[in-house]
Amino acid sequence: MEKEQFIEKITARFGDKILKAEIIKRNRILVDVDTNAILDIANYLHNDIHFRFIIASALHTKEGFEILYHFSDDKSGNIANIHVVLPHENPEIESLTQCFVAADWIEREMHELFGITFLNHTNPGKLLSEGNWAEGVYPYRKDFTK
Repeated sequence: MEKEQFIEKITARFGDKILKAEIIKRNRILVDVDTNAILDIANYLHNDIHFRFIIASALHTKEGFEILYHFSDDKSGNIANIHVVLPHENPEIESLTQCFVAADWIEREMHELFGITFLNHTNPGKLLSEGNWAEGVYPYRKDFTK
C-alpha cells in the first residue's frame, strides 16, 4: 500500500483518534494516536489492511512514556510506527497480547523497565527483574525534576 493511501485510510477510519499522521522517511509513516484506540487500530492494521506486527519500543521523555508500535506492509516495504504518549503518573494502556502473541515479551519487558501497565495482558509474569532489582524499581525511568 502506498504511504499516502495508508494515511488516507487510517484517518478516514479513525477520525479524531488519529492525532497526526505523516510520512517521515522514504518508507516510514508516523501516526500519533489516542491511547484509547490502540486495540482497534492494531486490529485494523492486521486484519483489514494486512500489516504485520513487528515489535514495540518505549522511552521515557519529558512528555511521558512514549511507545512506538512497529507494523510492516511486507508487500510495499513500508513501516507504520503507531505512536502513543502515556502520562508520567499511572502509565497504562491496553495490551496488544489480545491481538498478537508476539507482544507478550516486549510488553513484559517494558513493564519491568519502565513501570508501564499493560491492561489485560495475557501473561503478566516477570521476565527480567526476578532477583535483578527490587520490586517497584524501574531502571529506565528518568527523573525530569533536575
